[in-house]
Amino acid sequence: MQEWAKIVGILGLALIVGTTLVLTGPVGKALAEWIRGWSRHDAQWLRAYANRQGGRGGDGADAERLATALEALERRLGEVEERLDFAERLLARDRPAERLAPPR
Repeated sequence: MQEWAKIVGILGLALIVGTTLVLTGPVGKALAEWIRGWSRHDAQWLRAYANRQGGRGGDGADAERLATALEALERRLGEVEERLDFAERLLARDRPAERLAPPR
């Protein structure tokens, strides 16, 4: 049993050291640059959305416009959730047997 623990410990240490060496080298730098690119793409999408909405202002105006649109969507989603809850409660409540028509 202790032999397995030693082997697992050595493999774990080798994995950590190997990962550290790979991520500090050119592969790690390329990975970091790829991740940094995500934020640039997000900014491009936000600018495109703001331009579709008719905004040509600066970044502050775009962010404000997006925040307003997001709040409106959240409000509408809340209303839809309330309506869905009401409909589910209405469908789930017990109905008296006398209100149901007998089978023909």
